[in-house]
Amino acid sequence: MSHTATGRRTAVPAVVTALRVLSVLTVLVLLWQFVTAGPLVEGSQAADIHGTGAIVLHVVSGLTMVAAALVWRAGAALWPLVVAALVFALSFLQAYLGSYGPISAHVPVAMILTIGAVLVAAWSFTRGVRGRV
Repeated sequence: MSHTATGRRTAVPAVVTALRVLSVLTVLVLLWQFVTAGPLVEGSQAADIHGTGAIVLHVVSGLTMVAAALVWRAGAALWPLVVAALVFALSFLQAYLGSYGPISAHVPVAMILTIGAVLVAAWSFTRGVRGRV
């Protein structure tokens, strides 16, 4: 956090950059999951690659949530942190559904994850990410 001449807090540029990079990586990992899901549906042996992607999604979305929390503490809006936290939590539900649940539940949760991740990534490139200026 840094302070402006008015004494208000703003997010440190490195934290904003971290949020931007991590949120875009979250979207890219989800894209990778979509690409590797196709062969699984067709009966391919892509389960190991898709499973590894799920672990990467947990890590990257969790780090995105931490970065969103730091940006929020610097005065930015709360909703991106809430959405990032939901994406992180839903990634575990998604992994469970992928392993043990019906595909009819797995696919809609993937869409919700994607919408949430894209919202956070898009917001991270707006002026609001810097906090109250």
